[in-house]
Amino acid sequence: MPARKTSTFWYYMAKFVFWVAGWHLGGIANPEIKKSMMIAAPHTSNWDLIIARAAFYLMDVDVRFTVKKEWTEHWALGWLVRAIGGMPVDRSKNNSLVDGMVKLFNEHDELVILITPEGTRAYQPRWRKGYYFAALNAHVPIRLGYLDYRLKEAGIAEAVYPTGDYEADEARIKAFYRTIAGRFPDQGVR
Repeated sequence: MPARKTSTFWYYMAKFVFWVAGWHLGGIANPEIKKSMMIAAPHTSNWDLIIARAAFYLMDVDVRFTVKKEWTEHWALGWLVRAIGGMPVDRSKNNSLVDGMVKLFNEHDELVILITPEGTRAYQPRWRKGYYFAALNAHVPIRLGYLDYRLKEAGIAEAVYPTGDYEADEARIKAFYRTIAGRFPDQGVR
């Protein structure tokens, strides 16, 4: 049996968070996938990060997420942001985040990058496309992480392999997320 990626401390912290909040784990599809772009949707609340991070610790999925470089260098919180998976992105440089993510996938044997394609907690009819093209160019699947506040369930649905037809693939992805209730359902995927 492979060693856990999650430290004992974070595992038990996650169990505590789930216990206090009344959450449980749902299914974990495609656990054999070692490199992927992980979508987190619908993203309607700041609580999503806490519940999702706890869920991924319990599922033993070592997700990473991009944050502004300043958050990882903050004198008081930088260590925590890095500890829970924050990967710094320098937005002062005119560089492509998509190319940067493809480079990261090429440099690692195992990597799961978590993205909120809405880019905001408010309802957003158009998702940012970077996650899709990073997955397509890195030849990795897109996994569908979810937090269903109605059921208080966190899980990972079947992976979607990008075909190059963004509209068709996005329609398939959004069809799944329409069945998931965010903390504020009126801000979810339509």
